[in-house]
Amino acid sequence: MTTPIDPDAPFGRGLSPMIEGMYAPVAEEHTFRDMAVTGEIPRDLNGVYLRNGPNQRFQPQGRYHWFDGDGMLHAAHFEDGRVTYRNRWVHTPGFDSETAAGRATHWGVMESHRDHPSKPMKDSANTDVLGHAGVAVATWYLCGTPYRIHPITLDTLGPADYARGMHGAMSAHNKVDERTGEMLFFDYWNEAPYMSYGVVGADGKLAHQVAIDLPGPRLPHDMAVTEHYSILHDLPLFHDLEALQAGRHKIAFHPEMPSRFAVIPRFGQAREVRWFESSPCFIYHVVNAYEEGDAVVMVACRYMPPRGADGGIDAPKMARMIAMLQMDARLWRWRFDLKTGRCTEEPIDPDHNLEFPTINNGFTGRPTRIAYTMRQSPERPDFTGIERHDTVSGERTYWTDGPGWSYSEAPFAPRDGATTEADGYLVTFAWDGNRKRSELQVYQAEDLRQGPIARVQIPSRVPAGFHATWMGRGQIAA
Repeated sequence: MTTPIDPDAPFGRGLSPMIEGMYAPVAEEHTFRDMAVTGEIPRDLNGVYLRNGPNQRFQPQGRYHWFDGDGMLHAAHFEDGRVTYRNRWVHTPGFDSETAAGRATHWGVMESHRDHPSKPMKDSANTDVLGHAGVAVATWYLCGTPYRIHPITLDTLGPADYARGMHGAMSAHNKVDERTGEMLFFDYWNEAPYMSYGVVGADGKLAHQVAIDLPGPRLPHDMAVTEHYSILHDLPLFHDLEALQAGRHKIAFHPEMPSRFAVIPRFGQAREVRWFESSPCFIYHVVNAYEEGDAVVMVACRYMPPRGADGGIDAPKMARMIAMLQMDARLWRWRFDLKTGRCTEEPIDPDHNLEFPTINNGFTGRPTRIAYTMRQSPERPDFTGIERHDTVSGERTYWTDGPGWSYSEAPFAPRDGATTEADGYLVTFAWDGNRKRSELQVYQAEDLRQGPIARVQIPSRVPAGFHATWMGRGQIAA
């Protein structure tokens, strides 16, 4: 029988660097209060910072990819100048069945599912977390069942009923319009029509869902929304079809194909979709979108396709980079003119490798200027600093504690009573690789240059992870 991971002796050496060092999973769940604080926790910062990520519990079968790890949420609950840290696994059926077995029984993304049909990839809800209808929702990157989580205790409340729609799953990256309470989502799979789009109401019930016909199976990662429209992605990065037929999850980049974007009214039908084309690329994460006259504007982090010796796109290298999360992305703007049908695109910041963007979620789908992004190492998923970017003026401010430091995605947290886009804080978990310790950091969102205004020493290690969100006190169900 295989054994649980010993965090002091990571087992994945030679299989994947993303199960060692700052990525190594932790073996225990904790609750910490009254932690040491340097600086002062703002009393007008009230709510919970939630971060999701992979935390493999048992020694994996076969080769390990970071996408395979069991979902674990790490949270910092702020209340009247005090903070409590918690971490808890997401209790999916795969997690619970492996707990009962005392070993890993599923196979990962790098293994053939034809060879292991009974236990293919585990839907581990390890990718994103958002707040909707008073609870947190944990999602999975390849489309899976969304799980409702209590945002304070981190107890798994169970699968969300709205996942029982057309295909029964939901993408990792959905958008919540905090002004209407609606959640917009998409789903994709490997049979026609290949995609669906839907709306979950503020009551947590499925309100709308339609099929979106695509030319074949695709692997979109994110979407965008405005006040009246949603934008779905059909990008030239999808399955290697021979590998798919053989039961393997292998991706390929197709530079001969354009990027396509579907603009659909929020409660629209498939016949109302307007398609726009732009240069071939891949987009992991959207910053925001909004309406501007007759146009829909979308800002996102655009992967920069590597070039070969002949000046053309090196498609195999592009696919490898994306598969291994070696990010080389730039802030980019697309404009979809609904009157003329024309699409234009332009770089906002052509020089800096930026990913995992966040905004003030209260302005999702409305015009925003400020994007908070993570400065990205090109070699591995390692966030080396936090950047604040004015996407209109181009002004940038940046913070890092220096070499050896890594950060989690840093969502915007409005201060109590805030009315403007930038009135609030950024919150992140930080790993000091020099002293091998984790801390929680709070920044003034309008001025990163002064560094953290509060540092909270966390007694246990917080591994590197994926996405995070902020839920204010008023967004949390009693």
